[in-house]
Amino acid sequence: MLSPFILASRSPRRKALLEKLNLPFEVVSSSVQEDHISSAEPDKLVRRLALEKAQEVAKQFPHRVVIGADTVVVLEETVMGKPAHQAEAKEMLNLLSGRRHTVFTGVAIVKNANAEEHTFYDRTGVTFFPLTHEMIDRYVRNTPPLDKAGAYGIQDWSACFVEKIDGCYNNVVGFPLSRFAQLLRTPAIQERFGIDHFMSDG
Repeated sequence: MLSPFILASRSPRRKALLEKLNLPFEVVSSSVQEDHISSAEPDKLVRRLALEKAQEVAKQFPHRVVIGADTVVVLEETVMGKPAHQAEAKEMLNLLSGRRHTVFTGVAIVKNANAEEHTFYDRTGVTFFPLTHEMIDRYVRNTPPLDKAGAYGIQDWSACFVEKIDGCYNNVVGFPLSRFAQLLRTPAIQERFGIDHFMSDG
């Protein structure tokens, strides 16, 4: 049977999180560029980019439900996407050291055949301990940071950077799984996207 869901993301972390729901899905990467140099508010920015990713893939598979997502890290007024190189990764981590930042993740659900789309976002506060240059150098050297917003992945060795979090842990990883699962269980979303039997308790 053809899987009804498509994850429009190449992130292995999002794939691993979505697999926890036991939904039938496959991965089809989007080519949308994650350009975070924008004056848009972070919540609007991540929702827009998530929607663009989902829409691009949905054009290829109009009868499938496509899920897009995008994550940024925000420190005061500075929006951080993925670092372009190791020097930028170190710069980001130095800025985050000893301070509180906010992780925004936007999620989009699109089904072109029904002309349906829905977006939402979640936010999580994260506070780092003060980081030494040695800690940052070790992390950047041994744990590839270039595919991670803010240059860190809370699920890897950088977990020891974190003093506390306020909100959804999985949102920091890159996908607000609990909120997404609850959304798929709402009758309005099930009817709009035709997914009711995939989220039944049985």
